Amino acid sequence: MKQIRIATRKSPLALWQTEHVATLLRAAHPGIEVSLVPMSTRGDDVLDRSLAAIGGKGLFLKELELAMLRGEADCAVHSLKDVPMELDAPFALSAILERADPADAFISNLHASLDALPQGARVGTSSLRRQAQLRARRPDLQLLDLRGNVNTRLAKLDAGDYDAIVLACAGLQRLGFHDRIGVRLAAPDWLPAPAQGAIALECRTEDRELHELLMALDHGPTRLCVEAERAMNLALHGSCHVPVAAQAELRGDSLVLDGLVGSAAEGRVVRARVEGSPGSHLDLGRTLAQDLLALGAGEFL
Repeated sequence: MKQIRIATRKSPLALWQTEHVATLLRAAHPGIEVSLVPMSTRGDDVLDRSLAAIGGKGLFLKELELAMLRGEADCAVHSLKDVPMELDAPFALSAILERADPADAFISNLHASLDALPQGARVGTSSLRRQAQLRARRPDLQLLDLRGNVNTRLAKLDAGDYDAIVLACAGLQRLGFHDRIGVRLAAPDWLPAPAQGAIALECRTEDRELHELLMALDHGPTRLCVEAERAMNLALHGSCHVPVAAQAELRGDSLVLDGLVGSAAEGRVVRARVEGSPGSHLDLGRTLAQDLLALGAGEFL
């Protein structure tokens, strides 16, 4: 194989992630030319409505998958949290890179923390998962929609449209906005989206040679953790229409998996934790889903 063409969204974060992957691929396979194929997706173009309202996170994938089917690109780079739990038949995730910080970030120019926000403060986020956890902790807050890329969201905060916003730490760090992170909202008190902070490489299942080349970037421990989180989400039939959160962590010889399902409207949440052998990570994810359902999560689903 002489060249690898990578389909990517055009947002600054997507381009950063794809350039990062391209650099790693060039280092792993000297002599192979790696190029980017930037594309617009419906998820990027429609910004006046929430993702749940226009069809979910799969919108970020469709155009990139079509480019692969048309032969315009060989593989695609995604934020794994945006990838549906089950891929369409001709596609597979060849590599999952080592995960960055999975936590969310509280960002405000005026207030030091979530608890320091005044009564009725305006907080921007379009994520139902974040809304459910915000309402559970601060039912008085006014939660407002916030779409667009990282730079756009920060600009809206700086313009005074919000008192605070919540974004992923990983995206901020990748774009050089480390200093904007006010407080890390971290597990177990606050849970991220399943697979948040992980980058995935997708290609056609029949493209065995490319699959082997991409596998050089796969990070085993990250794959174990995010697959456990995604197994939980799949068993719950989770999507961006439902506030589902999860984080798995390898601790010594065991894998610890925390999960949460909530109601964005009411701020009620149910939480559970399972622990077991890393070798049974998918079973742990499914077990956690059953535990959450037993605690009443079905009401929110």
